[in-house]
Amino acid sequence: MHIALPIPSAPSRHPFEGAAGILERIGNTPLVRLCHVASGLSDDVEVWAKLEGQNPGGSVKDRPALAIVLDAVRTGRLKPGQRMLDASSGNTGIAYAMIGANLGFELTLCLPKNANAERKQILSAYGVEVVETDPLEGSDGAIRKARELAAESPDLYSYLDQYSNENNWKAHFGSTGPEIVQQTGGGVTHFVAALGTSGTFMGTTRFLKQWNPSVRCYSVQPDSPFHGLEGLKHMETSIVPPIYDPALADENLEAPTEESLELVRDLARYDGILIGPSCGAACWAALQVARRLDSGVVVTVFPDSGERYLSEEHIWRAP
Repeated sequence: MHIALPIPSAPSRHPFEGAAGILERIGNTPLVRLCHVASGLSDDVEVWAKLEGQNPGGSVKDRPALAIVLDAVRTGRLKPGQRMLDASSGNTGIAYAMIGANLGFELTLCLPKNANAERKQILSAYGVEVVETDPLEGSDGAIRKARELAAESPDLYSYLDQYSNENNWKAHFGSTGPEIVQQTGGGVTHFVAALGTSGTFMGTTRFLKQWNPSVRCYSVQPDSPFHGLEGLKHMETSIVPPIYDPALADENLEAPTEESLELVRDLARYDGILIGPSCGAACWAALQVARRLDSGVVVTVFPDSGERYLSEEHIWRAP
């Protein structure tokens, strides 16, 4: 299926302009069709996923992290000798660490204490200074701690603030959106993305709506403030990222934890795709959208790989 619209070329100023070495490998991730988990749909409906775990830092967060850091360097907000500072549930921190190692900047990361072993091991390998925060406060507690450190030592730290930084969503406007259009041959009709910082959804949706206003775009968040979908925000009960605009979504879907984790297991065992919990939520929502359709091309984003969650037995063992 193809829509009769021109396929865009890359934006005139790519958000990763100035990247070199391994950083040049960020983006252009594979788009794969989901088979087993998407069986039973209408013959004219396809569900596809961007495998963002194929980025060199292992997640979708490579895109905004690189755009944020490069812009901070260009504008002088990140100077030689300063430490990068931010809050993260893990993936953005790992992306910053990889980028900082390449560009010569050290990182202080505020991270919830209950972040899993794999994330902490990777951060340690990169030499990151981790400031652990109250696990009961989740990413919100990490945000509050990062703000505190930035206020106390403004000369030491360059606070990158992924939740407020416009380069977060702009990275996806300049890369993820155009890639989806090009990889589907202009066939994408529906887009689905889960909400953490909201940058993936905001930027990709803005690009797709500009390219073709008829593309339907769905945001996804957990269905409860007490959920097991690591990296996602229940916006009603969280510190809402300033870059988030709820009016941009054609519809917001609320993903249940258990059904999402079941899809994580099914994708590994029957489709051969190893993903994390937030990917399961995105998959759940994409299938909900696809089941409503008689025809269409539904594209979603799988933010990372399941390799970062192997120590979390509850994900892999069915109840």
